[in-house]
Amino acid sequence: MEESVTGADRLLVIGGSAGSLEVLLTFLPKLRADVGFAIILVLHRKQYNESTLIELISSKTKLNAKEADDKDKILPGWIYVAPADYHLLIEKDQTLSLDYSEKVNFSRPCIDVSFKTASETYRDSLIGILLSGANADGAEGLQYIKQNGGTTAVQDPRCAEVSYMPEKAIEKCKPDFILNTNDLADFINAISEQSA
Repeated sequence: MEESVTGADRLLVIGGSAGSLEVLLTFLPKLRADVGFAIILVLHRKQYNESTLIELISSKTKLNAKEADDKDKILPGWIYVAPADYHLLIEKDQTLSLDYSEKVNFSRPCIDVSFKTASETYRDSLIGILLSGANADGAEGLQYIKQNGGTTAVQDPRCAEVSYMPEKAIEKCKPDFILNTNDLADFINAISEQSA
């Protein structure tokens, strides 16, 4: 008999760059209050007051949101935001770690780094979503998720403020889903229902 995957066994990692914050603020309010897994956000952005970003995200969702800290345990129902200027790694014991090594794809945090380390831990229970952005970061990581049996999705480039990032991911890995901006919340809520 096949075992069901619980929310604690699943993880959703969302990456994005230019134009992605607006997308997040559109679909976060539509997420179920009882989403049964953790969500990690890895966004390219200039350094500024981190508490402002967390407050903004918190004001748009029923879920708990916090800036990721070193050694945080990944808990269902929480949103963890990668801090500016650190790579966010997902460890085998389902904790987070921060890394200040050199930039990857001209970025720190790097989406590829988070996608790859999450995939090594969560394998086929990982969902990766790539949003609007201006460089190719995330495409290789999404491919890695797919190779490890995880679920991959990108924002439809036609709906993205900056289409380059989702376009490169589509070219590189043929994601499982190409989603209209308005369908992102329904997609995540449906996965939550499967995990319940």
